[in-house]
Amino acid sequence: MRHFGHISPAVRARLFHQEPCHFGADSAARTLAAALGATLYSPATRPRLADDVLKQAARGVVSMVLCLEDSIDDAEVAEAEANIVRQFVDLDARGGEVPLLFVRVRNPEQIPDLVGRLGQAGRLLSGFVLPKFTEERGVPFLEALATAEVGSGRRLFAMPVLESPELLHLETRTEALTGIARTVDKYRDRVLALRLGVTDFCSAYGLRRSPDMTAYDVRIVTSVIADVVNVLGRSDGTGFTITGPVWEYFRSQERMFKPQLRRSPFLEGRAEELRTALIEHDLDGLLREIELDRANGLLGKTCIHPSHVLPVHALSVVSHEEFSDAQDILRPERGGGGVLRSAYTNKMNEVKPHRAWAERTLLRAEVFGVAKEDVGFVELLAAGLTD
Repeated sequence: MRHFGHISPAVRARLFHQEPCHFGADSAARTLAAALGATLYSPATRPRLADDVLKQAARGVVSMVLCLEDSIDDAEVAEAEANIVRQFVDLDARGGEVPLLFVRVRNPEQIPDLVGRLGQAGRLLSGFVLPKFTEERGVPFLEALATAEVGSGRRLFAMPVLESPELLHLETRTEALTGIARTVDKYRDRVLALRLGVTDFCSAYGLRRSPDMTAYDVRIVTSVIADVVNVLGRSDGTGFTITGPVWEYFRSQERMFKPQLRRSPFLEGRAEELRTALIEHDLDGLLREIELDRANGLLGKTCIHPSHVLPVHALSVVSHEEFSDAQDILRPERGGGGVLRSAYTNKMNEVKPHRAWAERTLLRAEVFGVAKEDVGFVELLAAGLTD
């Protein structure tokens, strides 16, 4: 699979200076972690789940989570498990390309049980999402994953969700983060990415952000994100990919503030119509949050609606200017450091301090591609919507 693989080769050639690479479930963990993109969640109870998975794959989704936890009623768990098995068997029989598929479980025992029940169809399973992850609760999940991996003979990844009150509450946060860091480091080969459960953070204080506000406007949430990145997202080789929080809104409602989406990039052709549609569907706040995610060290995003996927992917494409800067910084002859003016002549690139940023940028360029010099977010989004 590849990002923007759902649009035609001719359109990709017009959009990209460097096209996104191909990757698959067997690719290196570093590549898969960067390539997760918009991870679309779906309740495991959906009766036509196999059809849903294939439909979303055809629309550009590359990672999905089938949820057995908060998205379904407690009384539905047994049937949802049986449904996952049926749908995986159906997908396996159909053949064809599917996204990276993960199952969000409730308890450790579900992991080896589901892997055993899936049988041959388990080859389509990339791993499990582990809820309310702490050191105490997380170790049994990761041990169960290791057992299932040995029993199945297949590589299985974990994506812990950081959403527990211990992380939110100031008096327990440092201890909780230290314990999580110990745990994920011990099982580093199996931890693909860490996911942030911001909805649970807000719930602990009875908060819910409006569509006019990003997660970063809720100060108590911002502080947790900053501390998670501080401990678990370092660029010194000890860090992990940390994905952005879910955007909850997908229906229009009365706005309280002026639109955050600037008008100027949308003035040509149908772009103004696209801008209007984004604002009407409350996606301008999503776009701003995606930008803030990346500025704060996050990559990828949890999504609950298909309309969120393409904006996440379009804003993940590396601009030609970013690519130029990253390449300049990482040139072998710059190994000794120094400062240079960017090729765009609008900034100074300081080689040593910007090296980690440049390395991350080139990894993102590998999986999401590099836009041509005159191509921006609007063109990428419009192509994905209309091609």
